[in-house]
Amino acid sequence: MTHLKFPQGRTYDLACMGRLAVDLYAEQFGSRLEDARSMAKYLGGSSANLAFGVARLGCKSAMISRVGNEQMGRFLLETLSAEGCDTSQVQIDPERLTALVLLGLKDRDTFPLLFVRENCADMAIDANAINEDFIAQCRALAITGTHLSTPGTRAAAHKALQFARAHGTVTVLDIDYRPVLWGLTSRGAGENRFVDNAGVTQQLQQSLPLFDMLVGTEEEFLIAGGVAHDLIASLRAVRALCPQSTLVVKRGALGCCVIEGAVPSDIDAAPTYRGERVEVLNVLGAGDAFLSGLMASLLQGKDWAESTKVANACGAIVVSRHACSAAMPTPAELDHWFGGTRNPKVDADQQLAHLHRVTAARPRWSELCVMAFDHRSQFYDITRACGVSESRIPVLKKLLVQAAEQVERSRQLQGHTGVLIDGGDYGADALASATGRGWWVGRPVELPGSRPLRFDGTRSIGSALTHWPTEHVVKCLVHYHPDDEFSLRLAQEQTVLELWEATRQSGNELLLEIIPPRALTPDGTADAAVLRAVKRFYNLGVKPEWWKLAPMQAQGWRDLEALVAERDRHCRGAVILGLNQPLDFLAASFAQATNPIVKGFMVGRTLWVDASTRWFKGEMTDAELVQAVAHNFAVLVDAWQSRYTASRAAA
Repeated sequence: MTHLKFPQGRTYDLACMGRLAVDLYAEQFGSRLEDARSMAKYLGGSSANLAFGVARLGCKSAMISRVGNEQMGRFLLETLSAEGCDTSQVQIDPERLTALVLLGLKDRDTFPLLFVRENCADMAIDANAINEDFIAQCRALAITGTHLSTPGTRAAAHKALQFARAHGTVTVLDIDYRPVLWGLTSRGAGENRFVDNAGVTQQLQQSLPLFDMLVGTEEEFLIAGGVAHDLIASLRAVRALCPQSTLVVKRGALGCCVIEGAVPSDIDAAPTYRGERVEVLNVLGAGDAFLSGLMASLLQGKDWAESTKVANACGAIVVSRHACSAAMPTPAELDHWFGGTRNPKVDADQQLAHLHRVTAARPRWSELCVMAFDHRSQFYDITRACGVSESRIPVLKKLLVQAAEQVERSRQLQGHTGVLIDGGDYGADALASATGRGWWVGRPVELPGSRPLRFDGTRSIGSALTHWPTEHVVKCLVHYHPDDEFSLRLAQEQTVLELWEATRQSGNELLLEIIPPRALTPDGTADAAVLRAVKRFYNLGVKPEWWKLAPMQAQGWRDLEALVAERDRHCRGAVILGLNQPLDFLAASFAQATNPIVKGFMVGRTLWVDASTRWFKGEMTDAELVQAVAHNFAVLVDAWQSRYTASRAAA
């Protein structure tokens, strides 16, 4: 057990106060920061990383900080909220900008940092806005040392600490010593972790007695204790100021020490919990991950042995990944980590990587009603048949977005609406119009009609995906049968594997649509062929988030459910494709799709072919087109939502 006594029955487990910034990580490994040519954007700041990590591990966290009233501030708030962290106490600064940090990965020991924090929002936190009632509803309050470095932030921190101590909230200090943020180095020396300074020690020591637990590296306890080059003497100086506080000393790969009583004469004599030995990609954020695992475990009632075990694992996992906050493990990852089957090389553990992707917070799609108009050759053929220019196709596709929007309103489909739209000359404007609405948005990559499968407009799908918004789902149609001639089957499988790998890197979800060639699927064999194809791709290691399949019999859906449960229980599910079947046929097929593996439908030509043809011929106005397509879409939505009733009637 621990000496820390966390109050029970409160709304929040942990409130985090301190740095809240945007991290921009160089994507070129081995490069100087000067030579980086692209950067990935993540939530950052030690306090924000802690709030994010604790929320990811199942605790209710809250953030107390300040951001600018601009895009980067909104990005941070949305990212925290999506992970389940409360942001009601994050102040909005009308004048200052959100802080930025630029980070590089030069080699195993060199990680350049550039803090862009001149008069930034989180360092202007308003002490008068600290809410006592809110802190009284928190079991613990964690503050970082950076917010003890200036009079304004120190006043806000002390006010929050005063409220915490008045209400029995456990107080935690992450020393988080960054000399550059105390004005002790040049601005370009952000990676410097230690500069001895009596002024910093004095400033910290004024606040140390206000904390029930102090967490820091050996260097951070040196600055807190103020005895240069003597860790034990510094720890004893801290103990003299904080006789009842728990001291947690982080020692990198060695693990950590927990000192609840007297400081021993040798740090190795302190209760020590061994760390994990892993290949290091990026040490940045390892301490935040460690503290996330530690705090989450302690708040969940674990003892020091279990809590430090989790903390050390979190740190080990994060040092093997690119980011900090986004690299934080989920409970499912930790279960795998401790389950005895993990790969010793963290970055080579495919199951760990898969769990990280599919068990982190992501938008929920319990049901999907999708209008598909990603077609290219079909629209071109219609314009040729109607004798009009293909330049009218982009206008038509924007009208189809309006039809989807109309049905979303009329059928109250918020959170269940989707579209499939191509991103080329025909669909780019419609795709941009649909993006950012909170819809499910899919986008094709296959060259229409290609067999073997080829990608449309590129030979390097990985390069193409770097330009896609993360919310776009990669949709790939492959005309595939397990009994295809060997060289054809192998070519198609290799192309799908290339796509699978590219989406794992880009972060886009993958929808794999399988249509077996009719010549290989005599009547009554289509369901079996599709199920064999799905199993084959699972055998290859492909685990798409979505399967898009033709309507099957009820037994076919049951067999698919069993297969997915066995191979990838985190799969989003299956959706039904249309194949230009009549409305009444599709509506009737939904009655066979009551199995929970089926999440909805994605139908295209059935909805818009006739109306589009008439529109191209000038026989229908824009408004009439929208109304006609919306009507067809609504018919399918109604059929989908009443499928259980239809199923019982058929029985």
